[in-house]
Amino acid sequence: MVKYALTEPQINLLREVAAATGAMPIPPSRTQRSWVLEQRGLIKRTWRGSGHVAVVTADGRYFLKRGKHPRQVQDERERLEGDAAQAARAPADGAELVSRLQSVPGKIVVPDPAAQTRGRWRAAYYDALHHGHVPKGHKLRWNGRQRGDCVFTLVDEEAEKAAQPPPVPAIDVPKTLDRPHRLVRATRKAFGRSQSVVDTRGKPEVLPLYLSRALADRALRIMHTLLTEAESRGYAVETQTDLKHGEAEHTLAIVIRGRAFPLVLTERTTKVPHEPTSQELRQQDRAPWTRLPKYDEEFNGRLALGAPTGSRYQHSYSYSDGARWTLESRLGHLLQGLERLAGEAERREREQELREAEQRRSRRLASSRSSSTGRWF
Repeated sequence: MVKYALTEPQINLLREVAAATGAMPIPPSRTQRSWVLEQRGLIKRTWRGSGHVAVVTADGRYFLKRGKHPRQVQDERERLEGDAAQAARAPADGAELVSRLQSVPGKIVVPDPAAQTRGRWRAAYYDALHHGHVPKGHKLRWNGRQRGDCVFTLVDEEAEKAAQPPPVPAIDVPKTLDRPHRLVRATRKAFGRSQSVVDTRGKPEVLPLYLSRALADRALRIMHTLLTEAESRGYAVETQTDLKHGEAEHTLAIVIRGRAFPLVLTERTTKVPHEPTSQELRQQDRAPWTRLPKYDEEFNGRLALGAPTGSRYQHSYSYSDGARWTLESRLGHLLQGLERLAGEAERREREQELREAEQRRSRRLASSRSSSTGRWF
């Protein structure tokens, strides 16, 4: 289906081109918008001097006057003219609709029908639902009730259930820790005396945390649960120290099938307007050209657990508190995601090994053929 709709900036550009007394120069920042208008036949562009200039077309003036593209109006007219003929091909009742669905692979698509045709298909759908035409153990579904394509599907409920992945087992987080994980004990000792912020990301042999002190206990219980569950599944939990740009970098990782997945637990932040301190105000009085920050970052109470920023897995796995769930409820999903990533990496390595072995075999075969054809008899 051809797209005729325009965004407000595109319409504004079209108005400017139409209002110009001659060809209007198009600045580089609006080249993309002018290209969209040209593709729809609303303006004509030519290259003049060092840039494009554009003039409005008859279709462009029609669009500005009626708010629709003339081809869109023509398509709608043709659709309405063929509505009666298309409606006649719709199923007469629910039994016929189900019969048609059973004769095809379970799906029928009616491309963007007009009102009469859509009404006939709607009547057949509700007749099938209310008069017992849907086979036992099946569901009849309809998408596109008001606009767009009508899609009817007949679904086998048992097959649909069998195709669904099993639910991810929940991992219970205790309310108190009687025997904390060794890294949890070490992290507690590393908190120091800070009463507002906990930041252990640059310390060795501890959990990397960055959050408000009020959430520290909850964070430790989450990490205790995740690490003990990982170890119970046979995975290793390791703290590592590497050199990066000449400085020591400390990380925590869960190792699955020989692959280390680094983790960091942080509290999300929200931008709030910056309130200048008395010291900043005095500094600005002495140096008026200095600029104060517009915003500050404040902790918002939502924990997030995932790959550290800058790591190779930065966008591969991350879970946090949401509007309808807590981070505690996503620990099973996190471990499942790490297991999947480890399996995919292992599969890619096997495929690479097979390709390299095949290449070595091909080279040996080619070499042996070359040697045999070069012999003297």
